[in-house]
Amino acid sequence: MATIQEQGMSAPSPAAPLEEKERQELPVRRVLIGATGSVASIKVPQLARSIIKQGLDAHGLHIEIAIAASNSALHFFRHEQLPEENVTLYTDQDEWSEWKKIGDPVLHIELRKWADICVVAPLDANTMAKVATGFCDNLLTCVLRAWDMTKPRIVCPAMNPMMWEHPITDTQISTLKMLGFGVIDPVAKTLACGDVGMGAMAEPDDIARVVVDELAALLARGKEPAA
Repeated sequence: MATIQEQGMSAPSPAAPLEEKERQELPVRRVLIGATGSVASIKVPQLARSIIKQGLDAHGLHIEIAIAASNSALHFFRHEQLPEENVTLYTDQDEWSEWKKIGDPVLHIELRKWADICVVAPLDANTMAKVATGFCDNLLTCVLRAWDMTKPRIVCPAMNPMMWEHPITDTQISTLKMLGFGVIDPVAKTLACGDVGMGAMAEPDDIARVVVDELAALLARGKEPAA
């Protein structure tokens, strides 16, 4: 994988075919998607596409995406399933391989600086517990532990209904809300395991709409994009 400097933390081309001049005139916004060890991570490629498309179609935004995926998340989608343009995948291994010596950029700090917004979709029960208590033992949780709390952050829980209904979940969700995280509640349906109930991640298009609307609101308020 290319280094941070080589990638420049952005991709050179838009999702839709646009003339170079048109692309240069579009406001650029940067989204960090966090993917964790829920089967709902199979929808990460769809979420990335929907954010890019809705950003362009609804608000005329050129959106670049970085994905910070846990090792468990990578069980559910492959790099080649992601859009070829405007999306860069980072893993826990990249956190260590990018850093060679004192003075080199630290990936989780670079991602924190780069992104205008973070959406963790899906947020599994394990990562929920980590973020609510400040644990930071992988790339994504390190980004969130270092997050600029003036920037929006959204989580989309996804877990078995019995895990969602456990008392500790309510406590941890309340903690995340207190810390300023927006929470897109799960929905009730038949889950991949066959159980029926509340716990499935919200639909990617619905999540994308919230993310894109938040970016548009930042633009309307004159909020400068991340450096």
